Amino acid sequence: MKIKDLNDEQLVDFLNKGEEAAITEIYNRYWEKLLGVAFIHTKDKDAAEEIVQEVLINLWDRRSVLKINSLQNYLASAVKYAVIHSIQRSERRAFIVSNEFTQRTNNYSEQEIYARFLNEYINGLVDKLPDKCKIVFKCSRQEGKNTAEIASELNIAEKTVEAHLTKAIKFIRLSLKHIDVAVFIFVLNHYLK
Repeated sequence: MKIKDLNDEQLVDFLNKGEEAAITEIYNRYWEKLLGVAFIHTKDKDAAEEIVQEVLINLWDRRSVLKINSLQNYLASAVKYAVIHSIQRSERRAFIVSNEFTQRTNNYSEQEIYARFLNEYINGLVDKLPDKCKIVFKCSRQEGKNTAEIASELNIAEKTVEAHLTKAIKFIRLSLKHIDVAVFIFVLNHYLK
């Protein structure tokens, strides 16, 4: 049987086993659909292509640990989360660039400089979280959305939102163990309340 004749379930099985032909077939089968979904949200062909490539590379990199029930649904969700992540990353970049000039002209105290450094450090930790976990954490802590709003927006259960938040907070707390107590208290009060 040729790889083109396999159904999605069989294709995922081949992918899990590390068959390169499987990722090639997934690319051929879904590239245009995924590109269309990404383009609808980004309105930018280059950004849409980059997002789809990122999703497919991630699919290949994580092939041995993924449990995929529906390949089409998995890919559509992965593109949706990648688009959200890309938009958040672009907004963050734009914010940093727009504030750079203002920040250069201000005199900061040592505490303010340290707080800014810490804020960037935590943002870097957040960026290391798995995509869904990162999006849930940012929606909660940076956008101030509650569990029900996040669940509705991302079309997931509230318990799933809570589990992602717990995972994110635990990861950040463990990553901040080496930072002194005063700074840790600041972080707890500001980010992890």
